[in-house]
Amino acid sequence: MANIITGVRILCGIALLFLPVFSPSFYALYIAAGVSDMTDGAVARKTGNVSSFGSKLDTAADLVLAAVCLIKLVPVLGIPPWLYIWIAAVALIKVVNIISGYVLRKEFAAVHTVMNKVTGMLLFILPLTSALIDLRYSGALVCAAATFAAIQEGHYIRTGRSGADTAGLPCRRKQDPVPVPQATDNGEYLEKNAEK
Repeated sequence: MANIITGVRILCGIALLFLPVFSPSFYALYIAAGVSDMTDGAVARKTGNVSSFGSKLDTAADLVLAAVCLIKLVPVLGIPPWLYIWIAAVALIKVVNIISGYVLRKEFAAVHTVMNKVTGMLLFILPLTSALIDLRYSGALVCAAATFAAIQEGHYIRTGRSGADTAGLPCRRKQDPVPVPQATDNGEYLEKNAEK
């Protein structure tokens, strides 16, 4: 079921290419794609159908929707040059994260943190608010969140905290017990592992 929801997002993304920007049909499919993005992972976890294929399909659907939105929205939003530079800087940080994750773990690591989810939500809302909020302000807010999320993601990847729990919060690895000196009857100290 979750993969079907993800597939709907891919279809919505492709269909957006053929609709006029900011038309009612564009908004309807855009919102449907956003809702599918929020629900597919939850459905997969709830039904016990989390899979590597589903995760990859979700990433592909995100890329399709993002690419379509760039193609359709960038020409009409009137993005200021400084915002392009900020977006490029965030993209560079994300590329460095991907490369460092591969160098450190021999795999492409992605961390699903709360800040990444907040950034995604803000980015999703941005076109919906473009008529109400000046892009200089909404774009700066999204870029600030994206910058923090990208730096945080890089930190987690480089420190080995690249796992995520179901709430999207980074997990700590279990550490070995810390040796604690213990006094014996004759005053000598022995190292014992402390119980946590």
